Amino acid sequence: MTIYGYARVSTDGQTLDTQRVKFTEAGEEKIFAEKESGAKTDRKALQDALKTLRPGVGVNG
Repeated sequence: MTIYGYARVSTDGQTLDTQRVKFTEAGEEKIFAEKESGAKTDRKALQDALKTLRPGVGVNG
């Protein structure tokens, strides 16, 4: 079973590094990550993650 993760930070002063390390330690095989405001509704990495989780649908086909 593939394990997916979604990481997001919202400000320039924040980094994704800690989240990526934790996901990798947990065995995540695919991490979707982005720097976007939580108020923003158009978050590409989140949409890609959700598409990947839908049966029969994925970002690669």
